[in-house]
Amino acid sequence: MSSVKVESVVKEHAQIGEGPVWEESEQTLLFIDITGQKIHRWNAATNQIQSLQTADTVGFAVPRRSGGYVAGVGCSIVAVDWSTQKVTSLASIEDDKPENRLNDGKADPMGRLLAGTMRRDAQTAQVKPGSLYLMKSDLSVTKLLGQVDISNGMDWTADLKTLFYIDSLAMSVDAFDYDSASGNLGNRRVVYRLEEGEGVPDGMTLDANDRLWVACYNGGRVLNIDPATGKRLQTVSLPATKTTSCCFGGPDYSDLYVTSASLGLDQSELQKQPAAGNTFRVTGLGVKGRPSNAFSG
Repeated sequence: MSSVKVESVVKEHAQIGEGPVWEESEQTLLFIDITGQKIHRWNAATNQIQSLQTADTVGFAVPRRSGGYVAGVGCSIVAVDWSTQKVTSLASIEDDKPENRLNDGKADPMGRLLAGTMRRDAQTAQVKPGSLYLMKSDLSVTKLLGQVDISNGMDWTADLKTLFYIDSLAMSVDAFDYDSASGNLGNRRVVYRLEEGEGVPDGMTLDANDRLWVACYNGGRVLNIDPATGKRLQTVSLPATKTTSCCFGGPDYSDLYVTSASLGLDQSELQKQPAAGNTFRVTGLGVKGRPSNAFSG
C-alpha cells in the first residue's frame, strides 16, 4: 500500500469551501465558497485561480453540457456563463421560505440536477425545514424529499440503482433505491451511522469501486466506507477540523480533493489551523474515482 500524503494546494482560506468538481477537459478544480459568495476555478497546472462573485450564498456549482455552469445561489438555480461572468436565473426554489437557501447539488449520470435546501442559519427551531429537488433538462423542478435538516452529500453507484445521500444532522449516510428513468427515490435505509468524535457528515463522493468517501465537518477527516457492509475501511486526517466535501480528480482520478471551512473558528483555533479554508489534495490512496456528471439542461 502506497503511503497517503495530504498537501494544501488551494490556499484560498475560504469561509466555507465546498462542492469540489474536477473538470477533466481543462484539468481544473471547480469549487465554491458558500458564505464568501464565490465560485472558484483552480488550475492544477498553473496554480492560478479564477473567481466569480455571486449575489447571495452559493450552495453548489455544476458543469453544464451546453457550456458554463448551473449554480445554486440563494434559493435560485442559475446559469453561469463563465466567459462573460453573466448569471441568469433558471428557476426559483422555495420562494415561500426566505429563511432557506440551496445547499449541496450534483448532476446524476443522466444529466438531471439534484439540489437540496436548508435553513440559512442552520438552527433547528423549525424542525427539518429543508427538501431535496430534481431539475430535468426542460428546467422543470419536482420535490423528491421533504423533512430534511441540512441537505448535503450525494452520489450514485455505477449501475445507477442506488443514490447515497446525507442529511447532516441525522448523523448518518443513507441509501435510496434510485429509479434512473424518473429520478424517483424509494426504500430509504442507513448504511453508516457516524460514531462519537467522527464529526458531522457533509459532502461525499464514490470511488470507482462504489465505496464512499465522506467529509466530516468538525471531524477533520474523510471516512472511507464500504456501503455493502457498513464498515469503515480507512480514515484520512486533514489539518482542518471543518472538512466539508471531496471529489476525485487529477489526470487519472487517483487524487482526492478535499475542501474545508474557516468560518466559526476563533483566533486561537485559526492559529492552530493555518490551513483552515484551504483545499487539500490527498494522494497515495490506491483507489480511483469517476468523472463528474454535467447538467443536460
